[in-house]
Amino acid sequence: MTKVFGSILFAATLLAAGGAGAQEVIRLGNLKLAHFGAVSYIKEIAPKCGIRVEEKTFAKGLDVMQAIIAGELDVGATASEAAISGRAGGAPIVAVAGFARGGARLVARPELGIRTVAQLKGRRVGVTRGAIQEVLLMAVLAKHGLTSAPTPGKDVQLVYLSYPDLNQALLGKQIDAMMQSEPQSSQAINKAFGAEVLKPYDTPIGEPVRTLVMTEQFYRERRPAAEKFMRCFVEATRTFIDQPAVAEKYVREAIFKNQISSDDFQDAIRNSPYSYALTPEHIQVTTDIMVKTGVGRMARPPLAKDWVRTDLLEAAMKNLAVR
Repeated sequence: MTKVFGSILFAATLLAAGGAGAQEVIRLGNLKLAHFGAVSYIKEIAPKCGIRVEEKTFAKGLDVMQAIIAGELDVGATASEAAISGRAGGAPIVAVAGFARGGARLVARPELGIRTVAQLKGRRVGVTRGAIQEVLLMAVLAKHGLTSAPTPGKDVQLVYLSYPDLNQALLGKQIDAMMQSEPQSSQAINKAFGAEVLKPYDTPIGEPVRTLVMTEQFYRERRPAAEKFMRCFVEATRTFIDQPAVAEKYVREAIFKNQISSDDFQDAIRNSPYSYALTPEHIQVTTDIMVKTGVGRMARPPLAKDWVRTDLLEAAMKNLAVR
């Protein structure tokens, strides 16, 4: 009865907020990753919100930022480091919500018996350049006193590859370990060509937050549409949290076309649960670690307090009675 009442209240709220008739188009940039699934789901329920969402999928978060700079998107889903680098590079964005946390894992070839970060010395470690996984890898290596570079001569040789290519490189024994995203890291473990070394959450960053950003123009000048989109985001995320079967079906079938198993999905989401929260403090710590480790090479690192704006999120969560 409570769920039925909640659905009725949600529908009534959306109608009151702007009506289902005028469906304004909102351009969304997203990534093909398990923990980005709730953001993708927004387009499925967008008509109930009185909007239409056109989603475009990119290979990495920095590509989303470039599309925003080019004026091709209104909203983007990225890891925090891409949003930070984008803001530093002139992307006219504000960070408005977090949609997942975690989502990284250090995985090694099982036959090598690597169980600690110290055992990476002398090894080739793969990572996606500019991704939050690179920030975490640099932080973990620095914590254990290991140096790194993409050329031989340091403690760890870095190999920069895309998320899918990292798995292929580990399987083909071209690299010894990888700092990988989800669901790819879970796939490597479940298919037995990878073994978990650690989840890299013991640095000052903690569990990294995936960040929903809006262009400043969309946030300020198209406020009613931005409010509708945020309510839709909260509802999509609540659906994925409260109804894991819906989340699994959508991610596995609609996004990955049954290329990942149920175990892959469930393991991935255990390591990258859907969420809403975002704080300026978390973004500032991540920015500081990026500066310290050299990831992003920002000439003028942005201050989180200048561009993290959670007022839309807070209003939407209050409106939909989400805590």
